Amino acid sequence: MMQDSHQLRCTGCARVIALPDLKENFRCPECGDLYEVEYPAWCAPADGSARRVLPNPSALRWLWKERRSSAELRDQSGVWRFRDLLPILRDEQHIVSLREGNTPLYHLVRTADLTGADRIYAKHQGMNPTGSFKDTGMTTALSVAYERGFSWVACASTGNTSAAMAAYAARAGMRSLVLIPEGKIAWGKLSQALDYGALTIQLRTDFDGCVRVLSEVVRRAPVYLLNSVNPYRLEGQKTPALEIAEQMNWEVPDHVIVPGGNLANSSALGKAFLEMKQLGLTERVPRISIVQAEGANPFYRAMRESNGERLIPVEADTRASAIRIGNPASWRKAAKVVRVTGGWVEQASEAEIALAKAEIGAEGIGCEPASAVTLAGLKKLIAAGKIDVSESVVLILTGHTLKDSDYTIQYHRGTLLREEEIGPYQQEIEFSRRNTIELEADSDAVLRALERAAE
Repeated sequence: MMQDSHQLRCTGCARVIALPDLKENFRCPECGDLYEVEYPAWCAPADGSARRVLPNPSALRWLWKERRSSAELRDQSGVWRFRDLLPILRDEQHIVSLREGNTPLYHLVRTADLTGADRIYAKHQGMNPTGSFKDTGMTTALSVAYERGFSWVACASTGNTSAAMAAYAARAGMRSLVLIPEGKIAWGKLSQALDYGALTIQLRTDFDGCVRVLSEVVRRAPVYLLNSVNPYRLEGQKTPALEIAEQMNWEVPDHVIVPGGNLANSSALGKAFLEMKQLGLTERVPRISIVQAEGANPFYRAMRESNGERLIPVEADTRASAIRIGNPASWRKAAKVVRVTGGWVEQASEAEIALAKAEIGAEGIGCEPASAVTLAGLKKLIAAGKIDVSESVVLILTGHTLKDSDYTIQYHRGTLLREEEIGPYQQEIEFSRRNTIELEADSDAVLRALERAAE
């Protein structure tokens, strides 16, 4: 895993930068855009001016399958098991892993009844060690920081990033700094960062304000930035796409639907599917669609108004805290992925998100609120004729249901949504609620309740 086997190319002006010249904010000094990791051996021109060295796809598929039975830590990781496609370290001894990845792909049977589409699946990234998809990117980016000798790592976070970063930093014996917007974080997520020993600071601003402050901090102190602007994060976050292909016997789905917050995840998954096709691992690329909350929808607006050529930040307001981001850093990358794969961008209201979360919960798997925008968006895309019920769809569930238990409790108690938010969904929402029942300590009373529930 030699570090000189990859390079960083600006996604804006295409400038390639030498790794020692990389700025602490991971932005191009020429145009201010973000970098992407690329591997010159794969990307050499096809005109013969340079020789491509493509790995054997059959050999890779066999190797990755064999590693699943290995007792080595790097092989038990669902990220580093695919390390042949992310050669970003000089020495594999620097891998920092919590055995992330290898998450389940569930067939959603009840959702098939709701939508009329039988081949709906959920890739549940909430089954990672800290309960979210952020672990897959954190193991790669923090391993790079560890190899480069940093003592401190830092992030601005709405919750999941802070939990993942703090856990992996603790595992590596490093220190971590977390900046969060005051009062705008799910406490279940914040508790993780505290438990893993992070220096956690609440700032009187929103997520985007935390990002601005952190940019100045990493400029002035030897602290390694681990937000999703870090291109090594995206290399880890592309591995769920490899898992999806593997779990579907290397037949990729027709569609993949991703929640839209800071938009790095959709960018990473798109990168992976494109790389897999380029390397001959798969024959095609799925459409990748992104769904945002109505109250935090700058990318949805950008795609409708300018096909993703320009984005106007918004003041984000949604109860789905993981995607409460008004100025997403990776919007240009995400726009490119949507255009290249032929996907769509949709939005979902607070009621649509809450109902979809309850419907996923009825499958017995559950997810955090932000994950549920995928099902809410799927229903709207089917209704609009953009997804046919005969096609296969994978919903990316980004976080565990226990990430925001207060949201779930409030929904089932009927205190989450205002009357004007519920609108036409009142009957469906009432049917989906499962609030607790208070009874006397009497078996007859319990049996009567059981009979009523069975009606």
